[in-house]
Amino acid sequence: MAGAKNHDYHILPPSPWPLLSAFAALIMASGGIMYMHEATGGGWVFLIGFASVLFCMYGWWHQVIREAHAGDHTPVVQLHFRYGMILFIASEVMFFVGWFWAFFDFSLFPTAMQIVDGQVERAAEGAAAIAAQWPPKGLEVIDAFELPLLNTLILLCSGTTITWAHHALIHNQRGGEKRGFWGLLGVGDRDGVLKGLWLTVALGVLFSSIQAFEYMHAPFPFKGINYTSAFFMATGFHGFHVIIGTIFLIVCLIRAYQGEFTPKQHFGFEAAAWYWHFVDVVWLFLFVTVYVWGGWGAPVHVG
Repeated sequence: MAGAKNHDYHILPPSPWPLLSAFAALIMASGGIMYMHEATGGGWVFLIGFASVLFCMYGWWHQVIREAHAGDHTPVVQLHFRYGMILFIASEVMFFVGWFWAFFDFSLFPTAMQIVDGQVERAAEGAAAIAAQWPPKGLEVIDAFELPLLNTLILLCSGTTITWAHHALIHNQRGGEKRGFWGLLGVGDRDGVLKGLWLTVALGVLFSSIQAFEYMHAPFPFKGINYTSAFFMATGFHGFHVIIGTIFLIVCLIRAYQGEFTPKQHFGFEAAAWYWHFVDVVWLFLFVTVYVWGGWGAPVHVG
């Protein structure tokens, strides 16, 4: 029959969401620039653009979900979704490589600086050889084995809970007999998916709360010195990714309650799990390099 579909690919019909999303992003970016330059109404323009971006995200992904329910996401299409998610995570890896690169560059080739009475001062030329150290002389750092170590344990636990939920979804037996190790954990029924997601979301919120507390009590400001700027940019962007990942998992939790995931078709959940594991791995590198190695030998802030 002419025009009949005889392939496994999904040919998308015309959609307004790409164009609307582009305009929404333009408005948000313009508003952000206006706000940073203290232009009149810049904050409102940014909020309008941000709300527009959220609306486009909801509408576009809702359309994708409808396509999945309609059977358009064949095994071939799902495979290409996975390729796309892998490439997206690879781009995120390179994003963090830039911040690690900056931190290592600052640490291996430090500028002659010192902290005097809480103020950043460049060391005199005669003292440059002594003052050119990392972290800068006189700077107190965050104890890596207090809140950062606690957050490390929290993210490691969240990695196990999201894996629990994933296995529960893959081996969903709809109340059937559960055997083996995963059966002892309750894996094999819908409750395992919900419990694992609830625990992962709770651990993500707990991580963000502890990091916010750490920032509020940090012994150094954001600006003024390369150590502090590199520290907040690297750990702050990771914290932002944790928040995004938590929202991602909350959406998956809502969809799990609606019964939208099946053992054979659950790419949205799988993508969220991959993203969360990526966030876990980045934090391990941050903990070892920024907190432990980056602050080695410097006085630790107490309080």
